[in-house]
Amino acid sequence: QVQLVESGGGLVQPGGSLRLSCAAAGFTFDIHTMNWYRQAQGKERDFVASISASGGSTNYADSVKGRFTVFRENAKNTLYLQMNTLEPEDTAVYFCNVHILRGPARGHHWGQGTQVTVSS
Repeated sequence: QVQLVESGGGLVQPGGSLRLSCAAAGFTFDIHTMNWYRQAQGKERDFVASISASGGSTNYADSVKGRFTVFRENAKNTLYLQMNTLEPEDTAVYFCNVHILRGPARGHHWGQGTQVTVSS
């Protein structure tokens, strides 16, 4: 079955950096757009970034543009989110997502999430 496992979260001071990873399995990784979302405590889950199957096209939420970079290594079935100049407002659980359109695994799939806390 589809598996998405995030890692790399933690506690970081404002202005610091973190790199999140998402290891994918159970589907053909290199033909799917991949997404990052985040959910702060008490708030809805929000879009953060997406990357096309080849990695040639990316999109970002306005709040993270210029600070976050999404990239992927298709040979390793792994998605990344490089987060720089972190702000307290970036504190949230970060989720990896794939939307599979066809086949028995069609639908939205989510990882378990990784906590990012930005605090001094």
